[in-house]
Amino acid sequence: MEHDAGIRLLFVCLGNICRSPLAEAVMRRMVNERGLAEWISIDSAGTGAWHAGEPPDQRMRQVASERGVSMDGQRASQLQASDLDRYTHIFVMDKSNLHDTLYLDIEDRNGHKVRLFRELDPVPGDYQVPDPYYGGPGGFENVFGIVERTCAEILDRLVREYSLDSKSK
Repeated sequence: MEHDAGIRLLFVCLGNICRSPLAEAVMRRMVNERGLAEWISIDSAGTGAWHAGEPPDQRMRQVASERGVSMDGQRASQLQASDLDRYTHIFVMDKSNLHDTLYLDIEDRNGHKVRLFRELDPVPGDYQVPDPYYGGPGGFENVFGIVERTCAEILDRLVREYSLDSKSK
């Protein structure tokens, strides 16, 4: 996180090398383009530690780069129970991530912050972002489309909910 913005978003997937770092990068670009970085900070994490410290998957970086989204400097990290207190909105990529994230909420204080990312997708499908890791290039393209349209919807809702449109002018 760059600073202590009032709205703190966390995107969560399994290994933090494909879906959630892409959502972090796409949302960061959108927030910066709209001049809202002072109010919104963005991060991502994985429920597992397999890739901790590694950059995002090269295939995901390639698809993002082709669409003008930089994932440079990102490194995978594992979700911690303390993250549930730290972030104001936590978006998970699939039902397994939802289960694993809520499992960390031992005192049942933060479940209201955690939701499936695709609950806000204009075209939600089965409400899960498919993991492209073991598939071909088409999976990464598909995930980019899902993430881009859903991040746009999330940002629009945050702007309305927190009256950010008046703050960015």
